[in-house]
Amino acid sequence: MAERNIFPLLSNHLSLNLVNTEVVKNKTRHDLLHGHFAHWIETMHQSQILMEEQYDKEQVITDGLDTLLDLRAFLRDGFESIADGHPPGEQWLSQLESIIEKTPLTFKRITDKLVPIPVTTSVDAIVSLAALDALQLYTTGDLQTLHRCVNPDCVLLFMDKSGRRKWCSMKICGNRSKVSRHQHRHSHQ
Repeated sequence: MAERNIFPLLSNHLSLNLVNTEVVKNKTRHDLLHGHFAHWIETMHQSQILMEEQYDKEQVITDGLDTLLDLRAFLRDGFESIADGHPPGEQWLSQLESIIEKTPLTFKRITDKLVPIPVTTSVDAIVSLAALDALQLYTTGDLQTLHRCVNPDCVLLFMDKSGRRKWCSMKICGNRSKVSRHQHRHSHQ
C-alpha cells in the first residue's frame, strides 16, 4: 500500500517544499525527512517538482539525507529572514551560486518544458536544483511574497502575492484556528 502524503506541499518549488519538511505537532517540532526521506523524494517526483532525468533516485535516497538536512537549515535561515522583512545578505546569495557551480546544469526539453538537468545524477544534483530554485525565486521577486503562518506554533512558510492569506493552509492551521474560535465562543455562552 502506498504511503499517504504527510508533506505539506504549499508550493511547486523544491526549495520551499524542502524547508517545509519540518512541522510542529502538539508543540513539538518534527522532522518529516527522518524516516520518510524516500517518500519525500517520491512525492517530489509525483508532483513533477523533480524528474527522474535529473537525479539518481537510489543514490539520493541512500546518500542524500544529511546533505539535504544541511541545505534545508541553510535555506530556512534565509527564507525566515526574508519572511521577517529582511533581505538576504549577499553571502546567502553567493552561497546559493556556489552550490550551483559545484554541479552545473544543462537543459533538456521534456514534454515541451525546458528542464534543468544537473551534469551529475548524484546527491549534488538535487542540492543544485534546490539552490537554483531558491535563487530563481529571489531573482524573480517571488521571495518577497514569502510569509510565516500566523499560528505561532507553526514553522511552515508560504508564498502569497495577494497579502491576504494568514495561514500556511486552511487544512492545517486555518481550520484549527476556526475550531478553536468556535469552541471558545460556545464555552463562554
